[in-house]
Amino acid sequence: MIKVLVVDDQALLRGSFRLLVDSAPDLRVVGEAANGREAVDLARETEPDVVLMDIRMPEMDGIDATGRISSTAKVLILTTFDLDAYVYAALRAGASGFLLKDTPPTELLAAIRTIAAGEGLLAPSVTRRLIAEFGKRPERRPTRSLEGITERERDVLLLIARGLSNTEITQTLHLSVGTVKTHIGRLLGKLQARDRAQLVIIAYESGLVGTAP
Repeated sequence: MIKVLVVDDQALLRGSFRLLVDSAPDLRVVGEAANGREAVDLARETEPDVVLMDIRMPEMDGIDATGRISSTAKVLILTTFDLDAYVYAALRAGASGFLLKDTPPTELLAAIRTIAAGEGLLAPSVTRRLIAEFGKRPERRPTRSLEGITERERDVLLLIARGLSNTEITQTLHLSVGTVKTHIGRLLGKLQARDRAQLVIIAYESGLVGTAP
């Protein structure tokens, strides 16, 4: 059973998310919070596997709350805003995924399971905007090193940063699914990343994104 904490300052949305999550046999809502401060306290009490986190909230916003929660629970950001600054800040704070609130219910439930399984997730539209934003900054200085990874692992990391799924990576690089998963596992270990979302951040901060044709 995957335990979920719902965090949003709108009671109606919290109720809707609760009904949706509790309708799935393998998911269960263990608490609701109306702001980031409540979320931090409830996460400590209920020990959720996944936190559905809003960004704009009173007292403490979702990004600050994510920074305090992400070491013990996976955080999936849900927002009406797909602005690049929010995406990057949320991922830097430790979020494992980022979806818009108009995501279809079945996709949201699938996203919760994906996050709980340890795979980061970004909405395709968000990934495209993030990549486009970094592509406008050719003068940025790398702040992370990719020392120690192989050329093939570098190829896989670049495709992850571009938002490709494992299946799409296998098709692009003509590798088996097992081989792709092995490469991702090695990347996580070598780069000390917790999940796929952190690999995306590392790809940006190393300067890898935008360096390939």
